[in-house]
Amino acid sequence: MRRTEARELFMQLLFQMEMQNDYSNEMKEKFTNEKMKDSDQMDYFNRLYNSVTKNLPIIDHLLENCSENWKINRIAKVDLAVLRLSIAEILYLDDVPDSAAINEAVELAKRFNGEESGKFINGILGKVVRNKDAN
Repeated sequence: MRRTEARELFMQLLFQMEMQNDYSNEMKEKFTNEKMKDSDQMDYFNRLYNSVTKNLPIIDHLLENCSENWKINRIAKVDLAVLRLSIAEILYLDDVPDSAAINEAVELAKRFNGEESGKFINGILGKVVRNKDAN
């Protein structure tokens, strides 16, 4: 399993967590036991999980600041999952170039929620990177 596949599975987990309002480790364990057949990207999956769950308030605050006129509860759940995982990669995973995080996010969004979703994600993540680089 490559990182792309780990990202896709993690996005699916985040989507489930948001829908069920359950970000617990138990939810993650159940998901990984069912879906993670190939464990060579389990470390990356866990890094994503830890980065998002430990920093969710910071990620969501930045997301709201960078998504003009969009409250988090109005963002499509698929897009929200993609944005959260990508912002975590941009802010907390130094071995992932910002451009790679954005490209992967756009492709995930287009695949699961359509072309317009990819444009929306690209715009917000561009602002996130500019905001990060300005600080």
